[in-house]
Amino acid sequence: MQPKIAIFIDGANLYATSKALGFDIDYRRLLKEFQGRGYLIRAFYYTTLVENDEYSSIRPLVDWLDYNGYTVVTKAAREFTDAMGRRRIKGNMDIELTIDALDLADKVDQMYIMSGDGDFRPLVEALQRRGVRVSVVSTVTSQPPMVSDDLRRQCDEFIDISTLKVRREVTERPATDRPLRTATAAPGLERRYGIRGDEDETTAS
Repeated sequence: MQPKIAIFIDGANLYATSKALGFDIDYRRLLKEFQGRGYLIRAFYYTTLVENDEYSSIRPLVDWLDYNGYTVVTKAAREFTDAMGRRRIKGNMDIELTIDALDLADKVDQMYIMSGDGDFRPLVEALQRRGVRVSVVSTVTSQPPMVSDDLRRQCDEFIDISTLKVRREVTERPATDRPLRTATAAPGLERRYGIRGDEDETTAS
């Protein structure tokens, strides 16, 4: 029997990791990669969206993931101005990811956490105590490495994302399976995420 598996993607961390490695993530390929490793129960993607922002560059990606096999979890990020007058965004999804992972622990055999954030080490330890095998997906090939040493030591398996077939090829122009909920994709969306918008539906992290 195939092991039952689940994926937990720290969206901001994965984006930073792919930028450090100099390539863009193809989310369709990513899903296919892990579907080949077992019976995929759920693929979660966590990201924040800026409050009161009429247009967010992450929104088209969030919509596409919603339609194409991912369970997207979002919450409002807080925007503020720092002491130097610079616009800053504050918000993370660590608690949401942790709660979902613990809730699903008795339903899966293995979890893949796509983040190098050392704050997840206690979560990995808690999941292991519940009999779940935990793999961490990040990279040590960037300078500096994107994964915490403590997290890498704690997990059962470390997978360097640079070894997976999730890289978006420059020449590819994959269409979405369904129209996005925005009229057009954001500038650079295809380049960054390997998807493109459709203009036949105009209904308006």
